[in-house]
This record gives sequence, structure tokens and C-alpha cells, in this order.
Amino acid sequence: IAAYNMCAGEAAVADLAYAAKHASLIEMANMLPARRARGPNEPGGLSFGFMADLIQTDRVFPDDPVKSSLEVVAAGCMLYDQIWLGSYMSGGVGFTQYATAAYTDNILDDYSYYGNDYAKKYGADGAAPQTMDVVNDLATEVTLYGIEQYEKYPTTLEDHFGGSQRATVLAAA
Repeated sequence: IAAYNMCAGEAAVADLAYAAKHASLIEMANMLPARRARGPNEPGGLSFGFMADLIQTDRVFPDDPVKSSLEVVAAGCMLYDQIWLGSYMSGGVGFTQYATAAYTDNILDDYSYYGNDYAKKYGADGAAPQTMDVVNDLATEVTLYGIEQYEKYPTTLEDHFGGSQRATVLAAA
């Protein structure tokens, strides 16, 4: 609540709705480096942690952490890649195309759910030891699974037609 400079409880939602209706400014973004900032409260300065707080999927689906993560990634792609980076970049594939790989098909969903299933070898969701070895194990397994899927199903290569798109999806998974 303090991070958003807002009231506590359910009033936070009402404050956001009021601000949107009246085109008010809610300052949540940090200052960007001078060479990137066009003004205060730039979308690029909005912490990804705020994005995770704003997306309420975990409230509706509390037993599906993967769905919550996927919704945060989709919203992050929309804000950071399509709106913010898209306003800086032009030409080539376009940054708006990079984001579409993360939220317009179920490839990222498949990789993410595979990773969640693999992590269950450590127990229930959130029960894995918080060590770098576990992070390396999970990241390696999910990345190898994703690369195998790209090799096994060539249409996924056509859908994610650039190496940077594939790397983005594998990293998000």
C-alpha cells in the first residue's frame, strides 16, 4: 500500500478506478537514466514487482501459480515491450513482435507447466530449497525441454521465427 501511496484495504481498487476515470496520475515508476527518460513516471521505470502486484490472477486461481505467472508475463510484455520499448524502437521485426511470442499461443504455457511439474520432485509448490543448485536444475531442465520441443515440432520454430523470440520464451518459462 505504501508503495502505491494509496489507502489500505479494498479502497485501493476504488482509488485506481477513480484515478483511471478522471485521468489522474498515479506515480509508481522509478526515475530512469536521463538518456532513456522522456519525463517522470515512465513505464520503463515501473518495477516488475508492481506488475506482479497489479495482476490479480492469483486471487481468482490461488492453486495455479503458473497461470498467475503467465498473466504477469503477458501484462509485462504489453507494457514494457509493446508500449514502452515500442515507442523507442522502429524498423526491423519490431519490438511489438517479440512480445506476441509470449502471450498469443500456448507454447510458453506448455513450457511453464512442464517446469512446474518437474519442480514437484521437490514437493508441493513453493517447497523447493532456495539454493542456486535448485535454480540451475530447474532452469536447465525447462530450457532443454523447450529446445527439444522446438526441434520436435518445426511449426513452433515458424511461430517463434527469430532466435531472440525463442530465447525470450525459454527465459520466461
